[in-house]
Amino acid sequence: MPRFSDKVAIITGAASGIGKEIAVRFAAEGGVPVIADLNFDAADATAREIKAKGSDAFAVAMNVTDEAAVDKGVSDTMAKYGRIDVLVSNAGIQIVKPIVDFPFADWKRLLAIHLDGAFLTTRACLRHMYQAKSGSIVYMGSVHSKEASVLKAPYVTAKHGLLGLCRVVAKEGAQYNVRANVVCPGFVRTPLVDKQIPEQAKELGISEEEVIKHVMLKDTVDGQFTTTEDVAEAVLFCAGFKTNALTGQSLVVSHGWFME
Repeated sequence: MPRFSDKVAIITGAASGIGKEIAVRFAAEGGVPVIADLNFDAADATAREIKAKGSDAFAVAMNVTDEAAVDKGVSDTMAKYGRIDVLVSNAGIQIVKPIVDFPFADWKRLLAIHLDGAFLTTRACLRHMYQAKSGSIVYMGSVHSKEASVLKAPYVTAKHGLLGLCRVVAKEGAQYNVRANVVCPGFVRTPLVDKQIPEQAKELGISEEEVIKHVMLKDTVDGQFTTTEDVAEAVLFCAGFKTNALTGQSLVVSHGWFME
């Protein structure tokens, strides 16, 4: 039997990048991915792609910083499938600037998407997971959940914060057989990272090649980017773990950039 046979996963930010890869892989292993994204048309396109391969999928419009939108997306999922087995809190953005130049509005926007979004989707899903006495939540952290880089103050702050939220969910959820873990990727060649390369080159006064080699990948063991497939594999491992033996933990997937 497939690992996620008939299980339903809400995956935020799943219309593209890492989120899309997780959705595709979840469907390939028998599950039903709910593609929750700010861009409904893109979410719907991803859902149609998955359906074309013979699996079920469902698209919902979701601004993760909007309480009503999150609650509606979760209630629509429950109305359609009657269950939510997995939440993958993946939606995120990146803005790079030195702290002294960082607009407060950008700081608040980034924290809202990463932290408010994680909280609101967690709360909405937990209400149903607790009733079902089962569930798994996976937060998309980062190596920046563990250490800092220049120009990324709110991102580093948010990704550190997810570790704290995850650990509280793990403790509160244990009696309901709900687990929570964080997957912490290194640099993945997504549109989010591709956008950063010229931005960092400009801020640091170096070439884009130097950003890749001497900033992004300098501490990896092999000078390689982490792939969306690598991250999806780690997320599905955490999502599919069947007992509370694995909860409140963080799994780093970074070609050895960060080791613990």
